[in-house]
Parts: sequence; C-alpha cells; structure tokens
Amino acid sequence: MQPGNAYFITGTAYAGKSTAAKLLAQKHGGILCGENYHDVLLPGLDKEEFPCLAYTRDLEDWRDFIRRSPEEYEAWYDGVSRECEVLELRLLDRLTERGQKVFVDTNISLETLRKLACPGHVLVMLAAPEVSVDRFFEREDRDKQFLYRLLMQEPDPSYAMDNYRRGLMRINSRERYLRFLRSGFTVLLRDESRSVMETLSLAEAALGL
Repeated sequence: MQPGNAYFITGTAYAGKSTAAKLLAQKHGGILCGENYHDVLLPGLDKEEFPCLAYTRDLEDWRDFIRRSPEEYEAWYDGVSRECEVLELRLLDRLTERGQKVFVDTNISLETLRKLACPGHVLVMLAAPEVSVDRFFEREDRDKQFLYRLLMQEPDPSYAMDNYRRGLMRINSRERYLRFLRSGFTVLLRDESRSVMETLSLAEAALGL
C-alpha cells in the first residue's frame, strides 16, 4: 500500500462523510472509495472467516434482522466494522498503487489509522449522537427505507421502531462519539448553518489539499 495516496474520512452517521469523500474525489481527480465500497468482495467471502458480513449476505428473511435485540445489533455492527477493515486494506493495497489520490469513506479503526495513514491524511466528521439516531431514516437511501418499511409492517410498529432505535443508540453512543472527538485527528463537527461547499473547503484544509 502507498499510504501517501490515501485520504481517510471516518466518524459518525449523518456527519457528511460520504458527501465529502465524493466531492473531494471529483475536485481532485481522485478515486472514490465510497460507503461500503468493499461490497465488491462480498459474493466470494467465506462465511467462517467473515460471519458478520455473510449474515446479511445470506439472510433470507430481513425481519430477523430488525427483530434482533439492541445488544445483538451492536455486536453485529462491531463485527462488521472489523471485517470491513480487512477487506478495505486488501482493496487499498491495489488502489493506492495507481498513483492517484484515493478518498476513502472508511470503516478502518482509529487504532489502525494511527499506524497506517500519513500525518494529516485522516479527517474525523461528527454529528451529535442524537442526530445520528433521530435522522437515521430521513435519507433517501434505498437500504434505510427498506428497513423502515419492514419496521412499519411489524405487528407492533411502535415497539419494533423503539427496539431498533435502541440499537442505533448503542452504536451512536456518547462514548463512541467522544472516542472519535479525542482521537487526535482533525475533527469537523456537523453545522447546519454551513453550506456543502464550505464544508468541502474545511475538509480540504484539514487534509492539506
């Protein structure tokens, strides 16, 4: 891997990571590794080696997914993050060899980024924990809207939504937020009064572009 070619954006949900990575790649003629870019490797994964990613790949009834306890949801989410890191590193080995800048909306852990990334090549983008939870289903995101419809089709939609939201609260906890905030990397907080292009300029400055 050529770490000097890679720029990583990490942080919490609804902070603008995907938009920032996309605009940076467009403006700077780079390669975009957008949200879940590692899904290209999903069909060939061994379910013994990647049980959390294989869980959703092989799932036959998505109602089982939304009915899990908050604790099960959190454990699965953390497992997916660990497995995605393995896949991202495999892909980045090849992509960074092309000589272009690579902009990564990443699942790679803070610990690994501290060892792997060049100084100044990591940006943490954060939304307040309550924003990440409360606005989760507001996006015109096909997967999120699919889950929302399933929740509304449950025998008790109110209970189903509350159960799912409690899972979201666990993966968007204050503790996780503070871990990002105190990571030592440059942090950009979500600001509703700031335009997309202003956020882009701040991201460029943070990454030395």
